[in-house]
Amino acid sequence: MLASVNEAEFALVRDSLGVSDSVLSKHLRQLEEVGYVKRRKGASGGHLRTWLALTREGRAAFREHVAVLEQLTKASLMPLDPRVGGDSSPQAETIRRREQ
Repeated sequence: MLASVNEAEFALVRDSLGVSDSVLSKHLRQLEEVGYVKRRKGASGGHLRTWLALTREGRAAFREHVAVLEQLTKASLMPLDPRVGGDSSPQAETIRRREQ
C-alpha cells in the first residue's frame, strides 16, 4: 500500500489491512527499526494524525522483495523436468523407465 503513494494516514492503512491499532503499530515499529518506514505526526481537520511513508531504503527493499516473489512464481509455473522427479504423469513415468 505504501509503495504506491508518498504517504498514507495511519487509520487508512489500518482499516485497509483490517487490523487493530496495536497490530499495525507493532509491525510499523519493526519496519522503523530497520529504516524502511517513517512516521510523521501532524494536525489535519483539527485532529492529530499520523502519516506513514516508505523510506528510500524501504522502497528498495520492497522492490527487491517483489522481484524475488516474481522469480519464485515464474519458477513454480515452469513445467517439471521428468528426469528430476516430482512429475508423476504417465508421460513422465514412461520417460523415467526409458532412461533407466
